[in-house]
Amino acid sequence: MKKLSTFLAAAAMTAAGATSALAEKWDMPLAYSASNYHSVTAAEFASCVTTGTGGDIEIVTHPSGSLFPGAQIKRAIQTGQAPIGERLLSGHQNENAVFAIDSIPFLATNFEDSNKLWAAAEPTISKILDDQNLHLLYAVPWPPQGLYFKKEVNSVADMKGIKFRSYNNATARLAELTGMLPVTIEAAEISQAFATGVAESMISSGATGYDRKVWESLTHFYEVDAWMPRNSIIVNKDSWNGASDASKAVMTACAELAEYAGYWRAVQYTDFTLNGLRAGGMTVGPAGDKLVGELNEAGKQMIKEWSEAAGAEGQAIIDAYLASK
Repeated sequence: MKKLSTFLAAAAMTAAGATSALAEKWDMPLAYSASNYHSVTAAEFASCVTTGTGGDIEIVTHPSGSLFPGAQIKRAIQTGQAPIGERLLSGHQNENAVFAIDSIPFLATNFEDSNKLWAAAEPTISKILDDQNLHLLYAVPWPPQGLYFKKEVNSVADMKGIKFRSYNNATARLAELTGMLPVTIEAAEISQAFATGVAESMISSGATGYDRKVWESLTHFYEVDAWMPRNSIIVNKDSWNGASDASKAVMTACAELAEYAGYWRAVQYTDFTLNGLRAGGMTVGPAGDKLVGELNEAGKQMIKEWSEAAGAEGQAIIDAYLASK
């Protein structure tokens, strides 16, 4: 595939009509490894902005939680410690339940539905972020989420007592409802956590498992297509407002193309990473009917709880999404 940064840079140059007098360096924290497609897309976005603004805004990415751990990135951007960064917003469900719209079990389980759900949710999420001194630039989905284990699992009973990596409220609640023990672990710490026994299972995409070579510790991946969370690129609103109109135009153009590029990377990466897990020696395939049925029951409880927390605002998003199908 032709390198997408070429297109990003070209679009940015078209959008840039003027440059400012003073150059700025924007450090951009990322939670995932440099090789992860989210980080690759973010790096191309950063290069696009840097080129398109003629260096007036130079964005430098910092992958693998090297600048701020994933859980701290959003707060760092809000408070101006970083002008821009990438964050899985569902990790902040405690602030507003709507942030977890993409982690509702079995609501949107394929790329087409995920896009429709995002289209319904984006205006509300953008408004919430705006009220928090943040500007949303773009968002990219993860492939469908599956379950990783170090043993064969055929039912919820087989999951009891397993130490389960959680990364947001939804994953922690899923663990509780299935008798597992949730352990909060950042993406950059996954490999070590499995190698040392701190965690024995997780729900994530094939992409995360592939990037972290989890076949060194785990043996099974069950395709349950539970949900498709998104990583969002957000900007401190003061930094955004302080940028020139030309620079804003560049960032907007680069963001649109990065979102497109990231989406198609996610689509293409899905089968590639599942095959990579197989090549690493893992057993990969759909979960059995019994396990799927029991997970759906847990999902119904989670949907009920989310709906109560999200209220009318959340229900309006669900209604708009269902009307689009």
